[in-house]
Amino acid sequence: MRYDDNSTEIEAINSEAKEIADRQIRTSGGSSSPAFSTARDFREREGFRLRKPVAADGPAITRLIAACAPLDVNSAYCNLLQCTHFAETCIVVERNGEILGWTSGYRPPTEPNDFFVWQVATARAARGQYLARRMINALLARPAAEGVTHLITTVTDDNAPSWALFNSLSRAWGAPLTRSAMFERDAHFAGVHDTEWLARIGPLPSRNSRNQDQEA
Repeated sequence: MRYDDNSTEIEAINSEAKEIADRQIRTSGGSSSPAFSTARDFREREGFRLRKPVAADGPAITRLIAACAPLDVNSAYCNLLQCTHFAETCIVVERNGEILGWTSGYRPPTEPNDFFVWQVATARAARGQYLARRMINALLARPAAEGVTHLITTVTDDNAPSWALFNSLSRAWGAPLTRSAMFERDAHFAGVHDTEWLARIGPLPSRNSRNQDQEA
């Protein structure tokens, strides 16, 4: 997986992780403040709508991915398949008719208890709003993710934004993150691509105890 590299987003992720920890401490100390803001507050305050993709979203998703270097640019046809055949495990964030966020994923047929995150893209205009975490939480709250016990993805060593995102999710959920080589530079990429490390978070907490960003 590649998450578009942007220092502002890294700072936002790190800031959010600290905010989560601070709120959890306050909550455990007897405060009545919720550990997380609600998805409804998020939608009403910022005007975002989280929803399943449809085929008509394909061109906008292709443009968004292309604008989020160093994300791998898939073919337009691949993106259309994700918007249709894999719509239950993909999500877009929309505001005023414009798609500002995209996360694709699926449940591997040989490991149905895992949810694999393929790509996460956030438009520059929407960065700093924690869209990546909100999209992933919303995907895991869907009926299509019932029974998922682990979140997985692959990340290269130099992809700091992706590691920051998944480490923040690991801390927020109180679930360990492990890493192991999945696709190796020489054995699988013939030396032209860095090793992709499998990042695995889990076991995940129950849905009721996990922050859930519901869709509109």
